[in-house]
Amino acid sequence: MNTASGSSATSPGACLLFATADWDTPYWTNKQHTADHLAKAGWQVLYVESVGLRAPQLGSGTDWHRLWRRLVRGLRGPRRVGAGLWVLSPLVIPFKHHHPWVRAFNQGYLAWTLSRFLRRQGLAHPMVWTYHPFVLETLDRLQARHNVTTGPLVYHCVDDLAAIPGIDATAFNAEERRLLTRADAVFTTSQALFEKCAPHNPHVHDFPNVVDLEHFGQAFDAGPLPADLQAIPEPRIGYVGALSDFKVDFTLLRELAQQRPSWQFVLIGDEREGQRDPVLADMARLPNVHRLGHRPYQQLPLYLRGLAVGLLPTRINTYTRSMFPMKYFEYIASGVPVVSTRLAFTETEHSPLLQVADDATAFGQAIAAHLAAPRPDRPLCERLVAKNTWKSRLAGMLAHVFPVTADR
Repeated sequence: MNTASGSSATSPGACLLFATADWDTPYWTNKQHTADHLAKAGWQVLYVESVGLRAPQLGSGTDWHRLWRRLVRGLRGPRRVGAGLWVLSPLVIPFKHHHPWVRAFNQGYLAWTLSRFLRRQGLAHPMVWTYHPFVLETLDRLQARHNVTTGPLVYHCVDDLAAIPGIDATAFNAEERRLLTRADAVFTTSQALFEKCAPHNPHVHDFPNVVDLEHFGQAFDAGPLPADLQAIPEPRIGYVGALSDFKVDFTLLRELAQQRPSWQFVLIGDEREGQRDPVLADMARLPNVHRLGHRPYQQLPLYLRGLAVGLLPTRINTYTRSMFPMKYFEYIASGVPVVSTRLAFTETEHSPLLQVADDATAFGQAIAAHLAAPRPDRPLCERLVAKNTWKSRLAGMLAHVFPVTADR
């Protein structure tokens, strides 16, 4: 394990953050938010975009577009996107990741790129914060071939990535176990992920997902609704997020919309490449279903301002069982009560603004209960999410990282 560190929780230094998502993806997740808040706290952060956990699909236009964009950006090297924050699009061979010579090239070139960046910026002993396990060979090469000693190694486990279609689960799980034995601190976002990681590391801490309270609190501010939302009658029942066919139960939503024709169902988000569900297309033809498409993160509070109830109609499967949806706290921080399927987080999250339902009829009853209750006020919503803000969670995590490494 790496024990050298040129910083402390009160003295920010450098950080290499290995993500599983591109920086400018339409839907910001833990990765982008953590990098952004580390930089705001004074860290010098290099956000390393996904090296590709699955091979690209030959018939996917989105995958080929992403590969071409990655090639162009990879040749340019790290680009600055904010104060103390850079983004690197790794230049990698996207096929046969586990073939020895492909792996050697990808890891070797990435290690060389990272060492050059650190030296050019005058940064030493970077903390390593990773969202996937395929970093160990790169870190070993940094040490052995480029004389770069890294600081504490943090594994932030926010999803059961091995359960995503297209990922080699056997290879992923084996590498994840290797990472767990070397990590100085491990953070999980659900009890299921905690139970998966804890047997392999004594320093696993459960930190549920959080919210940018100041940003989503704008939903309480007076102001007009976006024109496309204003044109939809009330009550508006909404879902905000990617329309993923292995995450969202569109059959449940369609039945719900058919059972409650006087309610208006608003979907804010897009389908992803290769994830097109015919049930969604059928549902969208109903007169009380409105697909608004993707809306930028900056505009989401304006749309949430006009929703009466927020939905988490999540499929229950191997991947989603371990989820703690970030949008749950985003709904609450915006003053929008929630109805969710029976995800693991609903067993421990006890809130007057959360109702749990198992089918369309129960969803309708839960939504009706929220509609009959007074709309929650700002003080209540702020109290409900007070311990789940980015600032408080990051401070809590860093407090675990440095004492752990200092004691080893």
